[in-house]
Amino acid sequence: MAISKTQKVLISCLAVTTMVGLAGCGAGSKTADKTATKVACDFTNPPAATTINVLAYNSSAIDPFTNTMVSSCTRENVSVKHDPIDFGGQVQKTTATLSSDAGSYDILETYSVVISDLGSQGKLEPLDDLFAKHKDEYKLDDIDQTMRETMSHDGKLYGIPMQAQAHVLAYRKDLFEKHGLTPPTTFEEMKQASKKLQDAEGMKYPLALTWLATGDVGTSYRNALISLGKTYVDADTKKANFTSPEAAEAFEEMIALKPYMDPQVTTFDQPKVQQQLFNGTAAMGIMYSGRMVDLTKPENTKFSDQFAFVPPPSVKEGGNTFGTLSVDGWSIPYNTKLDKDLLFEVIASSVGEDASKASVPAAYPARKGVDQSASPYATAVDASIANMGEQEFKPWLLPINNAALPIITEVLTGKTSVESGQKQLQAAADKVLADLS
Repeated sequence: MAISKTQKVLISCLAVTTMVGLAGCGAGSKTADKTATKVACDFTNPPAATTINVLAYNSSAIDPFTNTMVSSCTRENVSVKHDPIDFGGQVQKTTATLSSDAGSYDILETYSVVISDLGSQGKLEPLDDLFAKHKDEYKLDDIDQTMRETMSHDGKLYGIPMQAQAHVLAYRKDLFEKHGLTPPTTFEEMKQASKKLQDAEGMKYPLALTWLATGDVGTSYRNALISLGKTYVDADTKKANFTSPEAAEAFEEMIALKPYMDPQVTTFDQPKVQQQLFNGTAAMGIMYSGRMVDLTKPENTKFSDQFAFVPPPSVKEGGNTFGTLSVDGWSIPYNTKLDKDLLFEVIASSVGEDASKASVPAAYPARKGVDQSASPYATAVDASIANMGEQEFKPWLLPINNAALPIITEVLTGKTSVESGQKQLQAAADKVLADLS
């Protein structure tokens, strides 16, 4: 399902994640082959044996594209290799492989928030000429234009989108129906539902959120800020917004959720939130949509037929969605020694029409016109995107987020006051902006 024209204006930037941070599928791959789709990969065979190393983290939404790439493009003199890795490992390896002139990888899975940073540093290969050369053969114009723009910087395309992910709220419909609850549309309603489940079900921690101190907590704070109508930096004045009333309110509203969450929440990434939902210790969780299909699989949880999906609530009534949208795609690192044309054709093959169709319901593909009626969460993604507020797609976003992570964590854990945290965030952001000016 393509993003509508109305939705397009809302995608000026994406999710914040820190950039510091299974049997074989074809020759050389160690990932599962059940999500691989056989597609045409019609590159010109190189004269010598060539190994293409792909760096991409494993998740239900990414694997269909990676596995298709490995399965379909490993032929003749070409071997496409991908080793399983989690997101944190990918972040570290991306940093390492781009830090010298001799990188270890030839194709990188990237996401829109890092494109501006990496593109401005010259760490990624511009793809405009290759896109123009191969667009007819691979029908690349059918990849959503706005998603392509989010994978661009300063007018240059640095990534070919494969899929989008937006924040979605998963909840246990059986428990909600049992206690006469409706899906929350505000933080207050989410707290009320959590309290009801604590009292009536004896569920100690009914709410699960991704507040991992080294990454996800920054996304959550930014989601709260955007829901209240603010971005990190004012687009007109270029001044940071951390001393604003909204910045304080974002902290206060997040802190008010703590009585309903596991005390170890600042150690929880998306897989840990999934696990809370899998085992029934939580009844609500907010994650990126690429993680949602896992909740519907009987092999993962006995509650697989009891999950329903809606857009995340707003912090306050009438506010924007507590969420952001991220576009995942494929990039070519500047330091690969392999033929760029060959690498581009491998990328283009993995995001073709057949591969995109086969990725549903695990993914929300970037290609326009793909039928997503089989997806249990696509409607929630559409609604989540439709109510997103203004978001940033600027070079300052990543460095400010990285500097903010420990400060946000200390405020949420009570080690620093809200007021002190605001002042520290403002000072950190001011330094980033000064360094970039």
